[in-house]
Amino acid sequence: MKIIKLISCFIILLFFYFCESSPQTLSSVSNTCVSNNYIIVDIQPFEDLPDSTFNYINNELKKISSDIEVKKAIPFPKSALNYNKTRYRADSLISYLSDNTPAGHVTIGLTTKDISTTKGRIKDWGVMGLGYCPGNACIASTYRLNKEKVLEQFFKVAIHELGHTQGLPHCPVKTCFMRDAEGKNHTDEEIEFCSECRQQLLKTGWNLN
Repeated sequence: MKIIKLISCFIILLFFYFCESSPQTLSSVSNTCVSNNYIIVDIQPFEDLPDSTFNYINNELKKISSDIEVKKAIPFPKSALNYNKTRYRADSLISYLSDNTPAGHVTIGLTTKDISTTKGRIKDWGVMGLGYCPGNACIASTYRLNKEKVLEQFFKVAIHELGHTQGLPHCPVKTCFMRDAEGKNHTDEEIEFCSECRQQLLKTGWNLN
C-alpha cells in the first residue's frame, strides 16, 4: 500500500509540474519563432552605398511593405573591422544597427563592403548577408554578387535577411528566397517565397500578393 501511495503522490506532483511549466514553454517558443505583426522597416545605408543602388532597394521594398523609413547614410563603426582589417564583421554591424533600432522597427543595413561572420571552425566566413532569426536588424552586401545583375540579386539578399528577422529559417525549396546560400550565390535560381514562407510573412504585414 505504501508503494501505491508513493506512486500516486509522484504522479500528482508530475501533473502539477507540467501544468505550471507548459505556459512558460509555449511562451518561449512563441517569442522565438513568431515576430510582431506590422513592423516598420528602417532602411539604413552605409556611406559607401551608391545612391542608385539605394534607390532601387528602397523602391522594391516599398512594393512589399507600406511601412518604410529611410535613414541617412552612416559611416562604418571601426569596431566592426575584423582582426586584419580586411572585412567588416556582419555580426558586429548587426549589433550596432540593433542598438539604434527602436521598438516596433527592424533595420536593414546596406553596403558594398566585404562582410563576414563565424561559421563552425571558420572564424571569418565571407557572406552576402546576415540576419538573426528572429531579430530587429540585419545586413546585406553587394560585394559577392554578380556585378551585371547586382541590383536584382541585392534585393533578393535583402528580403532573405529581412525574412530571417521575421522568424523564417532557411528553406529547403530551391526556388524560395529563403534558400540557404551554402557558400554560393544561388539568387538567380530564386524566384519567389514558397507558400509556407509567404504565409508567415503575410502575417507580419508584407504585401506579397
